[in-house]
Amino acid sequence: MMHFPKCAWVLPVLIGALGSSAAQAQTYLPTPHDARMKVQPQVPVKAYAFDLAQVKLLDSPFKVAEQADTKYLLKIEPDRLLADFRDHSGLKAKGTRYGGWESTGLAGHTLGHYLSACALAYASTGNAKFKQRTDYIVAQLEECQQARKTGYVGAIPKENQLWAEVASGNIRSHGFDLNGAWSPWYTVHKIMAGLLDAYLYCGNKTALTVNQGLADWTGSTIKGLDESKMQDMLVCEYGGMAETLANTYALSGDKKYLDLSYRFYDKRILDPLAARTDILPGKHSNTQIPKAIASARRYELTGDKKDAAIAGFFWQTVTENHSYATGGNSNYEYLGEPRKLNDKLSENTTETCNTYNMLKLTQHLFAQQPSAKLMDYYERGLYNHILASQNHATGMTTYFVPLRMGGRKTYSDEFDTFTCCVGSGMENHVKYAENIYFQGQDGSVYVNLFIPSELSWKDKGLTLRQESQLPASDQATFTVTAAKTRAFKLRLRQPRWTKNPQVRVNGQPVAVMPDAEGYLVLDRKWKNNDRVELTLPADFYTEALPDNPDRRALFYGPTLLAGVLGTTEPEPVTGVPVLVTANNDPNGWVKPVDAKQLHFQTAGLGAPHDVPLMPFNQTGNEYYTVYWDVFTPEKWATQQRVYEAARQKQQALEAQTVDILRVGEMQPERDHSFTVTEKAETGEEHGRKWRTVNEGGTMAFTLKVAPAKANTLLLTYWGMDNRGRVFDVLVDGEKIATEDLNRYKESRFYDVSYPIPPALTKGKQQVKVTFQAKANNSAGPVYGVRNVQQ
Repeated sequence: MMHFPKCAWVLPVLIGALGSSAAQAQTYLPTPHDARMKVQPQVPVKAYAFDLAQVKLLDSPFKVAEQADTKYLLKIEPDRLLADFRDHSGLKAKGTRYGGWESTGLAGHTLGHYLSACALAYASTGNAKFKQRTDYIVAQLEECQQARKTGYVGAIPKENQLWAEVASGNIRSHGFDLNGAWSPWYTVHKIMAGLLDAYLYCGNKTALTVNQGLADWTGSTIKGLDESKMQDMLVCEYGGMAETLANTYALSGDKKYLDLSYRFYDKRILDPLAARTDILPGKHSNTQIPKAIASARRYELTGDKKDAAIAGFFWQTVTENHSYATGGNSNYEYLGEPRKLNDKLSENTTETCNTYNMLKLTQHLFAQQPSAKLMDYYERGLYNHILASQNHATGMTTYFVPLRMGGRKTYSDEFDTFTCCVGSGMENHVKYAENIYFQGQDGSVYVNLFIPSELSWKDKGLTLRQESQLPASDQATFTVTAAKTRAFKLRLRQPRWTKNPQVRVNGQPVAVMPDAEGYLVLDRKWKNNDRVELTLPADFYTEALPDNPDRRALFYGPTLLAGVLGTTEPEPVTGVPVLVTANNDPNGWVKPVDAKQLHFQTAGLGAPHDVPLMPFNQTGNEYYTVYWDVFTPEKWATQQRVYEAARQKQQALEAQTVDILRVGEMQPERDHSFTVTEKAETGEEHGRKWRTVNEGGTMAFTLKVAPAKANTLLLTYWGMDNRGRVFDVLVDGEKIATEDLNRYKESRFYDVSYPIPPALTKGKQQVKVTFQAKANNSAGPVYGVRNVQQ
């Protein structure tokens, strides 16, 4: 149970009941006539956000996801998230800290996300429980801040020593560590962002005060660092510090916070982007996106054209060169070569935080220059990554959304995960009402997303109700309720996935063409019960990987479809069906099963069998594929010979095998006297179990050998790992190889051979194999172990 002070219950509820002006939407976007913003935009804002509280979801998959998320949020105990904040402030904790990342170096980041999520949930649903939680957490953080007397609040292990070293100019970092701490500025940003959301969505003025205290502490901590030291520090991921400081400037009017924002400017990344140079290959994706968001926000506040160039070029580069069919990006959290995605389909594609942040960047760019192209991307990422990242039955979320052909999702648990994507996931599903509608600077309203909802447009004294089941039905209906006739332009996005949209107003056809922004504009005087029927015909279409035209994702309207492969792991080579057809029109590939639920089936072209299809955003624990290898009958005949050659190769390998260890399986490991140090880890990815040991650790096991023949140790690894993976391989205590897994660059399995010197096997029936991790490195992960004779 939470420990609320008895006097804290009544006043917050009363404040929330007095009016909804505190629920101004969008921490990061301008709303018209917002008196709380001491600094107004210095560039023209062409589209403003509506208050989040003005838009309510109606029944749809998005509403289901919102309800699953709010149910989960109310299970979280704030006192457990606050435990280390209080303890580090010299106060007695009121709960036991949670597990997962909350018991590691990133402790505290979840509280910031949770604070944002509760504030968003209050604005979205009006449920006073979320405001009570928001106000309670803010009061606790204020108490912690007052106890510390420095302005700082945090829960990072050994943080006092860390920040003292940073302030003194002692800077050490390898990318995700700063003086031994795990991305500490990232955690500071999450707390500050949560506090700003508590102020903006719940009207909690104390939250703004606590946030400014943290901002002032930030200034004091880095004031002695020259530019060279700052750049050394910014090698470490620092989240959205620059963006939050820019927002603190806007809310306070104090330019010192803008100056602080510019100090968090990573020249190595941002200067090339400003010059329209793609510096992103090989870079950690979610480290970079918040930097572009900060540039977009600063441009609004200052008119800095360099910031505008960074934000625009970054968005264009990621969406055009580094994104998958879901709208997500990255493999193992990293960006690769531009438009080279075919060999990067894995269990670790598309980190969810990346798309959470890309959608934030997109809404900024839309506010500055509305376009259907921006909202086409927003729709794709929202429908096919964000909505797909939640288990709608439990509210649990994914870190990655796997795109391996034949993969499946792995969800968080309730209280022992708390990764970054659990944090952003808490927010994702209570803010679907964002950006469905925007206000044009000319008094118009943009309809950007076709999500059933109701807009309460206070300035016009009317409501706009949107009802649709797109794309199961091709029609969206908009009904105006107004006490007085109102003149304004209704701008309806023409999605890129439709052709020949039709518009009827009060039953009468209206001829309308898309304007320069890609919107169908209805300019008229609207009266009570006016009704607009928008028909958006949907077809099946495919989108190929940019470097493989024959590997394609299948869409129906905005919705990515997944081939459902059941609950049993498909065979690695031939287990995922392919599509064999001479017809290049995907409308002939599919037949309906339950069109209202968007359930289909491939129509006689699946090999070796046809496959049921459903919206990817509705998949749960099934194995699936969203990318299909598509062959003509002639190419399929050739491919079958390739498959047969692979089968024969596997049979030959089995015939040569002396012994095999199935790692991660209890009895096989016992049979091979498998031992590990306490630094060992195990797991399952890409359909196979793995083992690894961290720095200083070892794992060892016995393997049978053929004493009179040449023996070769065959180990299986997965490429594209991007971490310290250098280790020695020893046989009976003698090193036979040093391996560095980072030399394997593709997202696939690699079988690597290590000949065993004959002297180590002569006269023996078995040997002991040991993996020894190098300093600052891990040994493994290893997915397969076998000994083969020549």
